[in-house]
Amino acid sequence: MTTHRSSFARRATTLGVTLGLSVAVPGAMSAQGAGNPWSTVGTQGDVITRDFRFTSGETFAELRLHYTTLGVPRRDAQDVVRNAVMILHGTGGTGRAFLSPTYAGELFGPGKLLDTARYYIILPDGIGHGGSSKPSDGMHAKFPRYTYDDMVHAQQILLTQGLKVNHLRFVMGTSMGCMHAWVWGYTYPDFADGLVPLACAPAPIVGRNRMMRKMILDDIRNDPEYKGGEYMQQPRGVTAANQLLFMMTSAPLVQHRTAPTRDAADSAITA
Repeated sequence: MTTHRSSFARRATTLGVTLGLSVAVPGAMSAQGAGNPWSTVGTQGDVITRDFRFTSGETFAELRLHYTTLGVPRRDAQDVVRNAVMILHGTGGTGRAFLSPTYAGELFGPGKLLDTARYYIILPDGIGHGGSSKPSDGMHAKFPRYTYDDMVHAQQILLTQGLKVNHLRFVMGTSMGCMHAWVWGYTYPDFADGLVPLACAPAPIVGRNRMMRKMILDDIRNDPEYKGGEYMQQPRGVTAANQLLFMMTSAPLVQHRTAPTRDAADSAITA
């Protein structure tokens, strides 16, 4: 059973699926800031789905799925929505992160490729992110262990039961959202006309990618101050985790260009 209610956005980010930690993600897009005409647009709301069952076998009494929409859905004679586009954020992000001049300003405005006068844009917050249910709401490390499959299943419920959208022109996603787009392709192959996966590959997370993620998790979980997720102040292990996360999400050529001297490089990581 799913219910629908409007709300203002609640902003938070988490690292990992069971840690419940708030961390800064280097280079994350932001819709905040003075002078951004997109920062206050869109209709926000929550879909509450009851007794959500995760692939782990765990259940959640009331899973909250937060979203932002722009534009209006348009249906054909067969009552199929024909103008809906869903855009999915990366790890640590939110749907509203796409409401920036460099993204929304280039895609959603009048005469642009996804002009909201023509298209119905759906920007969900994934499980564990933003205004959707997440470990830091109170369950901390006891929050159910979720996967991309669970996150995509929740998105499908948000669309079909919450927003009454039965078809998408395409699913677009970046990074983690890119992986979700691939999952949409094989889980619900007839739901969308196309997929636009950006900045990922449809392959298992192994090798260096997996190693760095495992080290980030271990830096936090193995810190005595973590206390099994019931810490009262941010564990020192988060500092080491953020250092690895910085290396994981940065690009050598970009960092060389922005910090071309020893002093500039030292300053960039201590500011």
